[in-house]
Amino acid sequence: MIDLFTPWTFKGLKLKNRVVMPPMCQYSVEKKDGIATDWHYVHYVSRAIGGAGLIIIEMTDIEPDGRITDNDLGLWSDEQIPALARIVDACHKYGAKVAIQIAHAGRKAQDAPVPVAPSAIAFNDQYKTPRALTTDEVKAMPDKYAQAVKRAVQAGFDAIELHGAHGYLIHEFQSAFTNKRTDEYGKDLTKFGTEVSRAAKSEMPARMPLIMRISAIEYVKGGYGLDHSIALARSYKEAGVDLFHVSAGGEGPIAAAGKPGTHAAYQVPFAREVRKAVGTPVIAVGRLDDPALANAVIGNEDAELVAVGRGMLRNPYWTLEAAAKLHKDTNVPMQYLTGFAH
Repeated sequence: MIDLFTPWTFKGLKLKNRVVMPPMCQYSVEKKDGIATDWHYVHYVSRAIGGAGLIIIEMTDIEPDGRITDNDLGLWSDEQIPALARIVDACHKYGAKVAIQIAHAGRKAQDAPVPVAPSAIAFNDQYKTPRALTTDEVKAMPDKYAQAVKRAVQAGFDAIELHGAHGYLIHEFQSAFTNKRTDEYGKDLTKFGTEVSRAAKSEMPARMPLIMRISAIEYVKGGYGLDHSIALARSYKEAGVDLFHVSAGGEGPIAAAGKPGTHAAYQVPFAREVRKAVGTPVIAVGRLDDPALANAVIGNEDAELVAVGRGMLRNPYWTLEAAAKLHKDTNVPMQYLTGFAH
């Protein structure tokens, strides 16, 4: 029987357990240069010491105006590589593998003078109205993702995640709610995401997994449902995506009729359906902080991996605590053994 502490190997990625720290923006780059700081180092390395199998570094952007805020991480410059490499090396020392989420915020780039998007539609009244990208600009965008991926590979990351969820640029292209284009990128809602996936893959070692985070459903009135996201995932798989990180929403103000659940594991059924329909491994996420529940998701084979967000923000040692509660063996650091002694 598999459980939360069963090792998992996929392509060249070997994880000691099934626990994932998902990407969660820290908005902590005070110098606004996109370079990771001591805060990021302590934040991520403490979760490696705390036992997480895979840590996914927060949304890291492909150009300055692609950031949610100017306090976000970037990988548009070689100068941003060393600070990330330092984090990766330290996490490896403590037994964790590390991925990074490569992204562009699109119309949700709050500090960009003029955000860009598939179409000139603002996220809401508090956001700037974006400028619609020209077709030539869209065609140039996948290479910007690829160059960021190339730098991530140089920094020593074990996997790459593309952010195709939560209303950011790839999601904006794949949704009829935000993409009103009349060119080829409007006629085929998968075209941009597949081009970005292929471009990313071209800069990755053959054994390195490519992850795509997707929003399985949209919560706005008239937003897409699971059938659409499964079709998207099939196209992305064909373009080289190996694993899907299944979330939901983020595309716009939530309509009352489509309000998301707030109960534990409310997104797990989406992960299970994507896994079954597309035939790839998946990461389940969404209120899975209870160790017994996270363990059940793995044991029931709803997902290969479980991401624990809020739980790890509260407790860097969530994984060690989970092992203790579930009576599972894991490598507690020698310095902390007294705290976990029975």
